[in-house]
Amino acid sequence: MNQIFSQSFLDQYIASNPQLIPYLSFLFAVLLVWSLVWKGLALWKSAQLGKKWWFIAMLLINTIGILEILYIFVFSKMKDKTEESK
Repeated sequence: MNQIFSQSFLDQYIASNPQLIPYLSFLFAVLLVWSLVWKGLALWKSAQLGKKWWFIAMLLINTIGILEILYIFVFSKMKDKTEESK
């Protein structure tokens, strides 16, 4: 089981299937663009709302856009307890 996820297995698999290299490169590029777009949107929104800790977390943690999407559509719409008490 450990060999399935080892680096040597991956090297052997790609070496025996070189036709996959363009597809893997394309998949990597798509994931990179996807992640950068969502990260940019979420960082912009958190900066606009003055959410410093969300900005720092999203800047440092790479989640392939998952955290950023959740922030944009869920957490940014929630009101702070400090805002409610004013």
